[in-house]
Amino acid sequence: MRSTTTGAGTARATGALFLLSAVTFAVAATVLSATFDWPDILREPAGVVLPAFTAGGASLVWTWFATAWTYGLLAVPILLLPAVLARRDHPALRVATWAGAMSVVLALVGFLRWVFVVPALARSFAAGDATTRAAVDAAWTAQHQFGGALLGEHLGQLLVIAWSVTVSVVILRTGVLPRWLGVTGLVAGVLYLANQGDVLATAVPGFPVWEPAGLIGSTAWGLWVAALGVTLLLGRVHAAGAGSTPARREEGRPRPR
Repeated sequence: MRSTTTGAGTARATGALFLLSAVTFAVAATVLSATFDWPDILREPAGVVLPAFTAGGASLVWTWFATAWTYGLLAVPILLLPAVLARRDHPALRVATWAGAMSVVLALVGFLRWVFVVPALARSFAAGDATTRAAVDAAWTAQHQFGGALLGEHLGQLLVIAWSVTVSVVILRTGVLPRWLGVTGLVAGVLYLANQGDVLATAVPGFPVWEPAGLIGSTAWGLWVAALGVTLLLGRVHAAGAGSTPARREEGRPRPR
């Protein structure tokens, strides 16, 4: 009985963390969008981004800090999920779990450079002459493409999509959670993947871009994470899926002769 109670408590805590991360990140990202025109401003040159960043002042830096760590919270429930689903030894889910946790770390690098790297560049750009500004422009582009486009947007998004798709497939194959959650997870993953066109276009000019992909994909994926959290909070982990299937349990019983 104690083990069952502990398992239910872990499932609820994991669900609460998924939901908390999704909701608080959505709030922080909405504030960031309203005050800094994020994410559209990411594709603007340094001469547009850095003065806008300077104008945002300390409050903008703290908004980036909040955006980073509300997303960073997601690593905890990702790591707890295999135990909640009683799938610690599932090889694909095990690999996907570490991929998901790594994706959060990469996204943190992308977000936190706005706290630890961009402020110094913005100050130098604001106070510098033409030569200094040209140097800052080059430094901005380098860190933006490496820390932002490569680590945060490309690798970070691809790995978290791989995690969510794997979880969705596990749900569909085992029935451990409601089937609709697996189906919507796959759809959200495909929509989010379409945003890679915009990311790749920063390195390969002319790469096909579907403009709404970023908003639609990230919103769909965030809603799926929130739905996963609510499902776990409501205790919707199916007993048959969490352990052996009924057919397998039946095989272990002595048959009447």
